[in-house]
Amino acid sequence: MPRDTESIEREIENARNQLASTLDELTVRTNPKRLVENTKRTMIAKLNEPAVKYGLIAVGAVAGLLVLRKALR
Repeated sequence: MPRDTESIEREIENARNQLASTLDELTVRTNPKRLVENTKRTMIAKLNEPAVKYGLIAVGAVAGLLVLRKALR
């Protein structure tokens, strides 16, 4: 059964609106400032996890002791 032109035009218009919405969302998501802010927020949250935080403190302490040991020799 052939479709009438009005239904085809409505489908095209709906597809066009969905595409425009998707493009707008991609534009917002790929904004460099937003990417930097999101990455920064994610990294801070990850570094504030106890396992990561205490691991970095331990690595820093060991590195500091090794540098001090080398300097005193």
